[in-house]
Amino acid sequence: MLPEHLRADVRTLWDYHDLRHEPRRSDVGVGLGSRDPGVAVHAAELFHAGCFPLIVFTGANAPTTVARFPRGEAVHYREIALDLGVPDEAILVEPEARNTGENIVFTRRLLAGRGIAVRTVTLVSRPYQQRRAYATAKRLWPEADLVCAAKDVSLEDYVAGSEEAGRLIGMLVGETQRITEYARRGFAIPQRIPPGVARAYGRLVAAGFTERLIPGGRP
Repeated sequence: MLPEHLRADVRTLWDYHDLRHEPRRSDVGVGLGSRDPGVAVHAAELFHAGCFPLIVFTGANAPTTVARFPRGEAVHYREIALDLGVPDEAILVEPEARNTGENIVFTRRLLAGRGIAVRTVTLVSRPYQQRRAYATAKRLWPEADLVCAAKDVSLEDYVAGSEEAGRLIGMLVGETQRITEYARRGFAIPQRIPPGVARAYGRLVAAGFTERLIPGGRP
C-alpha cells in the first residue's frame, strides 16, 4: 500500500510517465522485457485486437528479473503469449538486450535480418516505462512512427498486483531522473519535465527513494 503522505507525489510521477497514446494499427508490436508479465499479456491482448500482426519480445535478464524469468525475459514473454493464443509464427524473440537502448537496436536488427519492412511500431511496456521507451526509440529508430502502450491499470491496482510500493516509488524516481540524464547523454530525445513533476521528484528523493538513481546524474 502506498504511504498516504507520499501518494500525491507518486501519482504525479505515475501520470507523467503514462503517455496515454491511442491504440492504433502498427506493423509490429515490440514487447520490452522487464519483471512484469503484464507486458506480455497486454501485447497478446493488442495482437488479438488486431493492433499488429507480429510481436517481437525483446530482453535477456537483469538482476531484478533473473529469478522470475530464469530463461530470459523475452523467452518467458513468448511462452505467456503462446498460452494466451498468439500463434507461434506471429512471435519473434530477441533474447540478448539488457537495456532499453539495446531492446530497440537489437529489435531493428532482427527485423531487418528477416527482411521485414517496418514503418509503424507499438512499444508495449510497463505503465511507468512508456515515456523513457518512447524517448529512447525516437532517438534510435527515428524513421519509425511510434506509439506506446501499457496495461490500463490504476496506480493502486498496480501496486497491489505487481510491485511492492517502496520499489515502485524508487523506480518512478529513477525513471524521472533518466528522462533528463539520458537525453543529456544522447541516449534519448529531450522531453519537458513540468515544474510540478520536478517538485514531486525532489520531495521523493528527499524522502530517501534514491536506490534507482544514477550516481552523479542530474534530476
